[in-house]
Amino acid sequence: MNDLSAYAALTYQRCDELAELSQDPTCMDRRYLSKEHQLANHQVAKWMEQAGMRVWQDAAGNQWGELKSASPHAPTLVIGSHLDTVPNGGKYDGILGVLLPLSVLQYLYDTQQSLPFTLQIVGFGDEEGTRFGATLLGSHAIAGTWQEDWADLTDSDGISLSQAMQDFGLDINRVNESIRHDISAFLEVHIEQGPVLEAQDLAVGIVNAIAGARRFKCVVTGMAGHAGTVPMTMRQDALAGAAEMILAIERSAKDFDVVATVGKLSCLSGATNVISGKTEFSIDIRSENDQQRDDAFSDIASQLSDIATRRQLQLTVVQTHSASAVQCDAQLQSILAKAISDTHIVPYTLTSGAGHDTMAMAKICPVGMLFMRCDKGISHHPAEAIEISDIEKTMQVLLHFFTEYAHSFHQ
Repeated sequence: MNDLSAYAALTYQRCDELAELSQDPTCMDRRYLSKEHQLANHQVAKWMEQAGMRVWQDAAGNQWGELKSASPHAPTLVIGSHLDTVPNGGKYDGILGVLLPLSVLQYLYDTQQSLPFTLQIVGFGDEEGTRFGATLLGSHAIAGTWQEDWADLTDSDGISLSQAMQDFGLDINRVNESIRHDISAFLEVHIEQGPVLEAQDLAVGIVNAIAGARRFKCVVTGMAGHAGTVPMTMRQDALAGAAEMILAIERSAKDFDVVATVGKLSCLSGATNVISGKTEFSIDIRSENDQQRDDAFSDIASQLSDIATRRQLQLTVVQTHSASAVQCDAQLQSILAKAISDTHIVPYTLTSGAGHDTMAMAKICPVGMLFMRCDKGISHHPAEAIEISDIEKTMQVLLHFFTEYAHSFHQ
């Protein structure tokens, strides 16, 4: 087996270096089209050039590197992930999926090995959506699914997406120049962001699907009143109604075998001695099966309506986000399974509950995902942690994947 230990350590070190490029000196925070995003692109481009790659930044701010095949008819495999982070995030979410394959290419360059296909690495500019609210902006641009009305989105400082692109040196009117039609397959390497692989004592796992998500804003309106003077039987307590609704959401999610989360809850009365007259909460519901997810939400909506009627409350539910589930390509899953077996690891398949750039890329080519174990499944948090030994194992899998992928189009 190839000795990749030094290259695994290099990957770990480079993750630390990119973590220094943060717009907040107290934590990891690198958002789309920020100065720190630009610095990250420049640094990754330098590392790509060191691995013998041709580099460029596209019209949406995605950073690319290419190792071109000598054959003019060779397919193009793209590997990548995102370089942006959530505020107070970790060092490896997204970033590892750019730097790990780059270290594999550095190993191939240093050992003078070539590939029978064109390999490109992409660092997507925006996956998290933390600056402008819309997610997967970089990969949507590549897939040709960029939406024109995004130009008017603004950040917390009132800066529009259009202005931010101009400040970055880009022209939003040319963003369609990022569209690609020549990609044969896309693979994303990503930390799992969950505890499953760790529980299975496995360094890597194969993603079979990415769950589709729907999000809703729910507003429950009752009647505010004095906490000491309104009898319990006469109350129209919006917060108590919302609490019952949240428990109903939890029960329904279990019944339909989906995941549903109320991540935000706001009692607008906000005083100790006031009965809540208005309460808002969010719903995030996900499944790898869109129909199953939608059936679960129909059940939830019916239960919430019944609760509101019984408690004499008004309820409004507005959908704020919808994304269909994505199935990973069966052939790429098979190639990953063979590569993992060849690395003497038991192939294990799991579903991603989190969204990824792979979802946008699935619009234009077959897609696959390889998860790597992370400590306790923690992500989107400074405690995000990985082992260098797991990086090396994942790099070994990627090398075997390249071999098997080459065989797949020569058969």
